[in-house]
Amino acid sequence: MKKPRTLQQAMMHFANPEVCINTVAAARWSNGPECPACGGKEHYSLKTQRRWKCKECGRQFSVKLGTIFEDSPLSLDKWLCAMWLVANCKNGISSYEVGRDLGITQKSAWFMLHRIRLAMQNGSLMKLGGKGTEVEVDETFIGGAARNMHRDKHRRRITETGTKDKTPVMGILERGGEVRAMMVPTRRKHHLQAEIRANVKAGSSIYTDALMSYQGLKHQDFEHQVIDHAEKYVDGRVHTNGLENFWSLVKRGLKGTYVSVEPFHLFRYLDEQSWRYNNRATDDNPMTDADRFEAVLSQIAGKRLTLAEVTGKVGQASSLPN
Repeated sequence: MKKPRTLQQAMMHFANPEVCINTVAAARWSNGPECPACGGKEHYSLKTQRRWKCKECGRQFSVKLGTIFEDSPLSLDKWLCAMWLVANCKNGISSYEVGRDLGITQKSAWFMLHRIRLAMQNGSLMKLGGKGTEVEVDETFIGGAARNMHRDKHRRRITETGTKDKTPVMGILERGGEVRAMMVPTRRKHHLQAEIRANVKAGSSIYTDALMSYQGLKHQDFEHQVIDHAEKYVDGRVHTNGLENFWSLVKRGLKGTYVSVEPFHLFRYLDEQSWRYNNRATDDNPMTDADRFEAVLSQIAGKRLTLAEVTGKVGQASSLPN
């Protein structure tokens, strides 16, 4: 069956449950179904139950087991259409909109979207850059705009002017490569430079603004150059405009689509936007909507997010934002 290339084709394509199962199975197992419990490849097919039974350990398993879909009562056609939307909506998509489009509750859509964001997490241990490559490093603050808050919330959350009640976020962009964004406790030197050492190879040319926390990078085997934004924004190759573009996409999604994001969940939204930025269409990599969908689908296995974790019952409490 021909693979879908557009959202309309995807909705028609995945209306058949067997097609959904075969699509997910092909993305998980290149050589046929494998038992998630023991890794066995010999199995019986239980067609009426749309699952398999392992010949080695005797356990039954479905295509959802061991993926972000595990224990979800929602059918795969809804999951795959939601995945298509998240992968391809440049500014993200609200759980309210997903709920209306798929005919499910907003809370179910919210939980579904967080599980898809988990699949988008890179988790790569490979460092960016290297000798002869250029890397931009910048930081920003993310938090609710005071002018959009109700008076009671403004009084509770905005206790000072400036950045006190906002969350510091750091970005690292390899020109011609990928971007990484992470929350940091502060903009102090030891926090920022620790992230640079963990994510960037020695010998890279690093471009930053004039923040004092970046001083000393030259003594850590980096080629460090500074652009002072009080004077100018570009000095030849020295600028951070690539990351400024990424920050604009992040904030457009957070302010325009999600509106209210708790700091507890912020890293998930950063993972989502970073993934879309790294899989955007370029001259060297002409990604299509279908390519992005398949890229997310290839990362669903071995990842599990429970409702207790995502609502903060394991750790910090949280509300249900968009």
